[in-house]
Amino acid sequence: MQKKIAGARKEQSVMGRPREFDTDAALEKAMRLFWTKSYEGTSVADLTETLGISRPSLYAAFGDKQSLFRAALERYAAGPAGYVAAALGKPTAREVAEQLLKGAADLQASPRNPCGCLTVNGAIACGNEAEPVRQALNAHRTAGVSLLRRRFEQAKLRHDLPKDSDPAALACFVAAVVYGMAVLASGGASRKELDQVTRTAMKAWPTTAQDSADN
Repeated sequence: MQKKIAGARKEQSVMGRPREFDTDAALEKAMRLFWTKSYEGTSVADLTETLGISRPSLYAAFGDKQSLFRAALERYAAGPAGYVAAALGKPTAREVAEQLLKGAADLQASPRNPCGCLTVNGAIACGNEAEPVRQALNAHRTAGVSLLRRRFEQAKLRHDLPKDSDPAALACFVAAVVYGMAVLASGGASRKELDQVTRTAMKAWPTTAQDSADN
């Protein structure tokens, strides 16, 4: 009798255990779902259906919805938005700015991706309950602007920017164009239109004496 009870408990434990799944693939799907529908527009039911897992499995692997979104944001920054780090490594400030804008256009207008940018789309219509997510997205964008500012400060010290240039203002300018492009892309702007934005923005870029000599 005791053996039967023990066997039943073991079977119940196995049956009640959340089934295993590929967490990396699930996180990729979650990232793209948030990218498409925003944080608030994505329900837990949407997540379990898209990821093909149960709620217990979702919570066991990622915690709550906010935790999953934060993980998706980190994946986005390291993956689809990896062009940012690549652009920061360019040798001149002008190349940094131009590559950032071109990288944004590549990402936002690609037919392989949801339209726009996760850091912009994710915060659409965030109510009070989603305030931590809105703050996380703001912090993410602020950190990006800070990285740009420091890069342009270095450029100014190396005389790669004019003496009267303002690295902080230039960083905000580039960020504003990138996020503005994301809004345009979300509304259906074409790659050609985004490229035109890039060309127009770069016409406003400050030139050094060396730039003028080269031209």
